[in-house]
Amino acid sequence: VQLVESGGGLVQPGGSLRLSCAASGFTFSSYVMSWYRQAPGKERELVAFINSAGGSTNYADSVKGRFTISRDNAKNTVYLQMINLKPEDTAVYYCKAVRMAAGFKTYEYWGQGTQVTVSS
Repeated sequence: VQLVESGGGLVQPGGSLRLSCAASGFTFSSYVMSWYRQAPGKERELVAFINSAGGSTNYADSVKGRFTISRDNAKNTVYLQMINLKPEDTAVYYCKAVRMAAGFKTYEYWGQGTQVTVSS
């Protein structure tokens, strides 16, 4: 199982980035996919998630209207489009895959993260 994030980098305030998370080793289309982030000295927080079919999304209040999560089940990839970036968006961004199975068994996988730095 692998989740590999890419697309992070240094961007000026007001700029944009598109993160990608490529999945392999599991049935991607059966999993809810999420993006989390963790800033230095802070707890990891949920940024956005999307259901397995891609028809339902949800966002943290701090990113609503600026970030868009999407997925391409044919490419086993989830994306996070970020616009109007702010310095407080600076963090390591992680993708997560989760599936609930029978008997309350949970399958959960994390990527290694990609750094996003918003600074002038």
